[in-house]
Amino acid sequence: MKQVQKPKKPLIFYYLIALAVLFLLNFLLVPMISGRNVKEVDYGTFLNMVEERKVSTVELDGDSIYFTDKEASPNYYETTTFENPDLVNRLDDAGCEFGRVAQEPMNPILSVILSWVVPLLIFWGLGQLLAKQLMKKMGSGGGGNPFMQFGKSNAKVYVQSTTGITFNDVAGEDEAKELLTEIVDFLHNPQKYQEIGAVCPKGALLVGPPGTGKTLLAKAVAGEAHVPFFSISGSEFVEMFVGMGASKVRDLFKQANEKAPCIVFIDEIDTIGKKRDGQGFSGNDEREQTLNQLLTEMDGFDASKGVVILAATNRPDSLDPALLRPGRFDRRIPVELPDLKGREEILKVHARKVRLSDNVDFNAIARAASGASGAELANMVNEAALRAVRENRKFVTQADLEESIETVIAGYQKKNRVLSNKEKLIVSYHEIGHALVAALQTNSAPVTKITIIPRTSGALGYTMQVEEDEKNLMSKEELENKVATLTGGRCAEELIFHSITTGASNDIEQATKLSRAMITRYGMSDKFGMVALETQSNPYLGGDSSLSCSPETAAEIDDMVVDTVKRSYDKAMQLLKDNIGKLHELAKYLYEKETITGEEFMNILSRKAYIETDNGRETEA
Repeated sequence: MKQVQKPKKPLIFYYLIALAVLFLLNFLLVPMISGRNVKEVDYGTFLNMVEERKVSTVELDGDSIYFTDKEASPNYYETTTFENPDLVNRLDDAGCEFGRVAQEPMNPILSVILSWVVPLLIFWGLGQLLAKQLMKKMGSGGGGNPFMQFGKSNAKVYVQSTTGITFNDVAGEDEAKELLTEIVDFLHNPQKYQEIGAVCPKGALLVGPPGTGKTLLAKAVAGEAHVPFFSISGSEFVEMFVGMGASKVRDLFKQANEKAPCIVFIDEIDTIGKKRDGQGFSGNDEREQTLNQLLTEMDGFDASKGVVILAATNRPDSLDPALLRPGRFDRRIPVELPDLKGREEILKVHARKVRLSDNVDFNAIARAASGASGAELANMVNEAALRAVRENRKFVTQADLEESIETVIAGYQKKNRVLSNKEKLIVSYHEIGHALVAALQTNSAPVTKITIIPRTSGALGYTMQVEEDEKNLMSKEELENKVATLTGGRCAEELIFHSITTGASNDIEQATKLSRAMITRYGMSDKFGMVALETQSNPYLGGDSSLSCSPETAAEIDDMVVDTVKRSYDKAMQLLKDNIGKLHELAKYLYEKETITGEEFMNILSRKAYIETDNGRETEA
């Protein structure tokens, strides 16, 4: 059913409310301020004050007596009268004056000020304060009459001298830079394109996960082209007042046309560019009005003037198809997570700002930071610099950068958290179980570090594996080996202590997720083969997956997932049983050292192990 929206009340309605409040203040608050305080006393107190000659003026008014004392600033009193024929004589003998105990009339000017001027000033001040706060929220900056700012675009404008960002500041996204270079060239030399009949793309949509540098690329385009750069977030178009979003879009494109050639960058465009309701029930929605106005403006402006629209989103699947058609956003430029070479280049760009020692190996750091975004790599460099400062060093070392990777991934070391000897021993066997299973299998990433120092992420320890080369494909055997490695920690616990703990919770989650993906997404099951059993949305935000199959098939998938994990568990258990001597030796070494490198691990694993017998030491079978 179509929702019936409440009609907006006219502005005069709010003025009438303000006027009613003003009259209420005038008739209630002002008399309370201007009136004198009258103190009620009992009749006996009144007679005592008369006897002590403290009463100045008396007014007899029926059953009430009003009187004042003889203070310099007289106080007003009221009491109840009783039958007393001698009262008048007693008052006369005490020197009391008879008359009206009247309050002094207030100065007429002061009365007008308190009645009308003060309330008006209060309302005016509150109105200015609310308007200023509202404009601050809407980004008007508070200049001029705030109510004249409604409907004005609050896009930040950067001129060529203030952006300070060029393509030299962007690394790891060579493909995206190449596609954007043509736009820069058009803004520099539009004649050569116009002579052949080519037109500049009206818009380019930057698509990728968070932190990959979409906003930085847009600023770099403006810096390279030396043109004004308008930057605005999609959420700033949608405000509390109906129609303001569409008005802001019109004003933004008006400013852009006036400053052409220029670049307009809309960040998080999915805020206003979501797919419209196919039922047509949301025609009055503010967000839809804003989108319609944006589509109209993109169709209406002349691309030959050199106005280029750049937009960024990490939810491209939610955008309206009308926004993505050629003639609006002609180019869709992927800005993906950087590869090994890209990560190394990004680290070098951010390392320009810090003082490094001579032994820093960016390639090793880039390999260890597989899957990290540009923003995470920048954070790693900064964390390394902070660690160097904490340790009173003047340079950032390789160890600082390696520790910063672990800080970003697993959190800071919890130095105050002390494990009991038993827990420490269990964690040692658990982590060696992972590392040993990984090392005993083929096609597994080499182990580079094992630690049992707790981290702020909740991990009591972890085993770090780093691929020697960038991997873009994984075989079925490699995935099965990875699942077996994930089960190695629990296997070691059960094998040595004949009991299991909660330490494998994250391993269980990852092993289950990977086993399910092998069946539903990668087509690696014999029964279902290349059948898509799962759909995934929002791939750049972690991905929300849902099964696309019948309940019976879903039950079969669950059985296959359980079988895959069990087979991997049995495989890991057998590997550990066959190498139980190495398991004990490595776990004892880790227990004592708390952190060991991959090189130490492999040295112990590769040397021969011995067992004590009656005939002396014999090589372990």
